[in-house]
Amino acid sequence: MPLLEVKNLTTYFDTDSGLIKAVDDVSFTIESGEILGLVGESGCGKSVTALSLMRLVPSPPGRIIRGEVRLDGVDLLTLSDAEIRKIRGRRIAMIFQEPMTSLNPVLTIERQLTEQLELHKNMTRRQAAMRAAELLDMVGIPDPEQRLWGYPHQLSGGMRQRVMIAMALSCEPELLIADEATTALDVTIQAQILELMQDLTSRLNTALLIITHNLGVVARYADRVNVMYAGKIREMGGAIEIYGDPKHPYTVGLLNTVPQVEGPLSERLEPIEGDIPDLANLPAGCSFEPRCRWSTEQCVVEDPPLTELKPGHVTACWEHALVNRGEVVA
Repeated sequence: MPLLEVKNLTTYFDTDSGLIKAVDDVSFTIESGEILGLVGESGCGKSVTALSLMRLVPSPPGRIIRGEVRLDGVDLLTLSDAEIRKIRGRRIAMIFQEPMTSLNPVLTIERQLTEQLELHKNMTRRQAAMRAAELLDMVGIPDPEQRLWGYPHQLSGGMRQRVMIAMALSCEPELLIADEATTALDVTIQAQILELMQDLTSRLNTALLIITHNLGVVARYADRVNVMYAGKIREMGGAIEIYGDPKHPYTVGLLNTVPQVEGPLSERLEPIEGDIPDLANLPAGCSFEPRCRWSTEQCVVEDPPLTELKPGHVTACWEHALVNRGEVVA
């Protein structure tokens, strides 16, 4: 049994513009000790998926319509508020994208780190404070004992993000969700934090869900990749296979926007034409069809289901047999 099993997860938002289908019938699994990458453009539903797993979707306007989120066989969507609070931070932890809005501005860094250690690990205040200093040192914050007594506004954006990472790691969770966790960090610290999270997965058998725009990060660290577009997963497979032989036009488009170090200097990046569709007014067929070089009449009227091409590699494309990353269509 996988550590996390998500089935038909569907999350909508009621807005003045209409019903936003932010996450639409999403299913995937994560094994213990596995690193899963979730990639896609801004607005495709990655962060809402993560918030849905944690049951942190703001209501109103958001609501989880249906689906299952099973952690070790227990459906988190059926638990009471008190029961889910016991799981958040202890068994599932999330590193949020924007630390300034996630940290409490009137509490010291020390209190924000020690609170869940006392709650979930039954530590004394002194033990929790010692552990908090260790965590800050672990994520590369200098002079951690002094930093504990500071407030979020006294830290840089990168430092605040490292505090968020330390908080997420504090209880050694079974599943760690990193939502653009290293975006605010410089490349050196980014690599250190990613190596730290990777070490955690191997040392403690923690599962890691990396949500990112950075395909280089996914290529280096992820075991499997889910490619998301307009609220739906459009391709899933092993990282090596997805990068070597993508079978959805959107995956091809994402990969073609990544600079190739070994490529000729004169080679230009190939952008994905057009914009993400309005989630309140999605087309009848494939939502990627207006931007797709391989689209046909069938794509306009009928949305393709996820189809298994080979064990572990699935895609939602009527013309997947024609999709070729090296092909250039005029």
